[in-house]
Amino acid sequence: MTKVYIDGSEGTTGLRINERFKGRDDIEILTIPSELRKDVNERRKYINESDITFLCLPDAAAIEAVSLVENENVTIIDASTAHRTSPGWAYGFPELSEEFRENIRNSKKIANPGCYASGFISLAYPLVKMGIIGPDFPISAFALSGYSGAGKKTIAIYESDEKTVEMNAPREYALTQKHKHLKEMKAITGLSREPLFTPIVDDYYSGMIVNIPLYVDMIGMKPEELQKVFADFYKGEKFINVKPFDAQTEELNGFMAANSCSGWDGMEIYICGNDDRILLSSRFDNLGKGASGAAIQCMNIVLGCDEAKGLNL
Repeated sequence: MTKVYIDGSEGTTGLRINERFKGRDDIEILTIPSELRKDVNERRKYINESDITFLCLPDAAAIEAVSLVENENVTIIDASTAHRTSPGWAYGFPELSEEFRENIRNSKKIANPGCYASGFISLAYPLVKMGIIGPDFPISAFALSGYSGAGKKTIAIYESDEKTVEMNAPREYALTQKHKHLKEMKAITGLSREPLFTPIVDDYYSGMIVNIPLYVDMIGMKPEELQKVFADFYKGEKFINVKPFDAQTEELNGFMAANSCSGWDGMEIYICGNDDRILLSSRFDNLGKGASGAAIQCMNIVLGCDEAKGLNL
């Protein structure tokens, strides 16, 4: 039995990770008494008694939790922003390459990707890796997410009588271009500067679309050709489904709903457009492949079992 401790088990990501352990007979959950969940000494004890500890905490608390590790055999999977570009930490997106997967498998410190970052990186990393765009390419992205990604306080407001009229509509934010995911979006893809990024939160619970627009004449490739590149890049990856080019008409009928992957732990990639302009879209659940589902996938890799064990694919 693998002993698992979730530090921050009452937050959205922690609760969803815990849900995914239902029915698993290979996991023993170490449950800290609720009144002691912020006690540093108790947290230290549970972290060091575990085989794997998930950190579902604000950045400062996650950094503190790592400092409490005394048992060299403990594997940390950190869902915060704190360590995603830190030296010595494996980045938890195994589909990018076998090197990424091996780093996860062999590391005791794994940084779980951010939700927006997951969508952006799934699209931008192959573009840079395959030489379709250079590191200095002027790339931009816009994205739409359900409100669950904003945390418990914001969820409570969206689901209460305190919700304002403005919250009934999509709302752009991070207007200063300083979103916390930008650092990893740049570092993991190998870009030389951060992308222009417009995130939007809307009045539905979960599900996300991240989009990257491109001009055909700037990349020298039509959308049908680019679709084949992506299909080949992610070939054999059970968590990522690259849709055929004709899906924009045959499947989507001209519309793409951001909540269609809610409750699912995989990711869909669409390459749409025409002979002049291309739209790359990554669609997934911000609480699934964008958070807790990805964390469980990383744990499964560490344990050497089926990557999809306990997940909804």
